[in-house]
Amino acid sequence: MTPSPAGSPDALPAPGLLRRFAAMLYDSLLLFAVGWTVTAVAVGLRAASVGEAAIRASGKAAASGLPLQAAIAATTVLFFGWFWTRSGQTLGMQAWRLRVQQPDGSAIGWRQALIRMGGAVLSGLCLGAGYWWALFDRDRCTWHDRLSGTRVVLLPKRD
Repeated sequence: MTPSPAGSPDALPAPGLLRRFAAMLYDSLLLFAVGWTVTAVAVGLRAASVGEAAIRASGKAAASGLPLQAAIAATTVLFFGWFWTRSGQTLGMQAWRLRVQQPDGSAIGWRQALIRMGGAVLSGLCLGAGYWWALFDRDRCTWHDRLSGTRVVLLPKRD
């Protein structure tokens, strides 16, 4: 990934909160589809190993519980981590011209991505306070931006 234009980390502006939320909505729709796929695979694997008749007789769901939740959580971590460490952009961020990066404009690493994900969960669990913080922060950063040492920038329009 190339650093910000003119070599300055402040050359690209921070996006507004609505643009961030729009990218999050886009990504959540993608993750919903991925979650359905993971669930379908888990149902297929369970049916293949136990047998469909045994599942019906037990009255339990074909795929549920901690293993399924762990698989969906792992898929979510891999989704964000892979996109953020490669290009700095998930598909939703690409659509809304956002990129997560280090303050110098370089790509973030897996450690930063994991801290950022944990911080984003914390931001959401506090009734979204970590996200709303961007409205008051001088650099328009959220809690997870600050915790991970990253920033989200708005990329210029392509001609």
